[in-house]
Amino acid sequence: MQSILVSSEVGTLKRLLIHSPDSGLGKVVPSKAQDWLFEDIVHLDTMRKDEYDYYVKILLYFLDPGKIKGKLAAIDADPKRSFYKPDHPEYFNSDNVIEFQKLLADILDNEQVKTKLIAAICAVEHEWYTTQNELGELSSVELAKTLISGTTPSGEMLFAPVPNFIFTRDIGITINDHFLLNKPAKQARTREALLAQYIFYTHPVFADLRGKIIELPDNELYFLLPDNEKNYNKTTLEGGDVMIVAPNHLVIGVSERTTVFAAQQAIKILFEKKVVDKITVVKIPFKRDYMHLDTVCTQVRKNVWVVLGSLLKQGSHGEDQIDPTMSGLIPPKLDDDVKIVQFFKDETATRELGSLEELLIQISVEDLGCPPEEVKFIYSGNNEFPYGAREQWTDSCNLLALKEGVVIGYDRNDKTLEAFRQQGFRIIRAADLLQEFEQGITSPETLTDTFIMLPSAELSRARGGSHCMSMPILRS
Repeated sequence: MQSILVSSEVGTLKRLLIHSPDSGLGKVVPSKAQDWLFEDIVHLDTMRKDEYDYYVKILLYFLDPGKIKGKLAAIDADPKRSFYKPDHPEYFNSDNVIEFQKLLADILDNEQVKTKLIAAICAVEHEWYTTQNELGELSSVELAKTLISGTTPSGEMLFAPVPNFIFTRDIGITINDHFLLNKPAKQARTREALLAQYIFYTHPVFADLRGKIIELPDNELYFLLPDNEKNYNKTTLEGGDVMIVAPNHLVIGVSERTTVFAAQQAIKILFEKKVVDKITVVKIPFKRDYMHLDTVCTQVRKNVWVVLGSLLKQGSHGEDQIDPTMSGLIPPKLDDDVKIVQFFKDETATRELGSLEELLIQISVEDLGCPPEEVKFIYSGNNEFPYGAREQWTDSCNLLALKEGVVIGYDRNDKTLEAFRQQGFRIIRAADLLQEFEQGITSPETLTDTFIMLPSAELSRARGGSHCMSMPILRS
């Protein structure tokens, strides 16, 4: 069986990469929160113990139950959370729920890799030459923690933290049996991308990817362009804008974080390598609240999507108070329209689609074989004003499918949860579901049409949901 293969957004999840909130998140200060791409400062202990740990436990029960089944009481009784710490002997150490920090520590055991990576990190962080020698004296485990958190074992804050590392989706994306290494749009994520590059090229877990890792080239003319042309001619692409919706079909969002030029480069390379046959580019509004494509829509079942209703149909804005007969008198909003173009391997002709609704129906019907009348949309905020926009901001549309019809997302989006109930989904807290698993009342194998609620008071401050917090590398 292949160890790296993703051809769907809803196939049963078998392996993924995560990164638990590290100490760097607890060092984000208000004056730097925006620069480090956070909307707020978080309470780290609450985020870890009361929220993210439930995410890990649910993932383990679905992907590697032997690590957790029958052990939940003992795990929860440990105030030190040893089970969740990659450098602790009692760490869960799963081959299916894989922690980035553990992978980084593994590759740092190789002295050549360690030397190169320290030099590279010190270069991008503008550190002194002597710092390289100091870092070289650290053990692999301590160095891994330092390179991620930015803080040395002695407590010195050497680098800025990389708090967005918990959003592993943005670092890279598995496309069938290939892997696309992404290029972040913001300087704050440069160190993440560099760490990921070394991990994917050198760690044995990714041996099957040798020769199948794709990196997008920079625009060689970028530095010659006038400033007003630079934004859309640079190569930036993040995983939240990339969805493999069927073995033959990839969707790429052009957004605040992913440029047209990067999408163009991805199309060229993926078609040359015959990775997919069809690529759809979706331009969404360039807004912070629509940061990536997966912040406005994700897939729940082959025929079910959760979406922000105001973007679904061209010109359909539930919040507008102007009569449609008068709407033509309103000046157009810059970059507010959704534009969709499809490209096909070995064909020069392209196809334009009129709306996001048309695209999602096409995927369900043409790519996944669903009857047209069975395609359904579940709306953020139940499509009620002002809850659609409010709940999209707290990631109502950013759901991770653990298997078809079983998703995990935040507990705070009440109207969206009500919309799921109306479509026949069971809504259950992660803690309650874990107890049902432990008691044998139900199991991941038998679970159907379920929304698992993850506690999210602190996680939602970081502007990313369960889809963002996952990097699937194997789905059935």
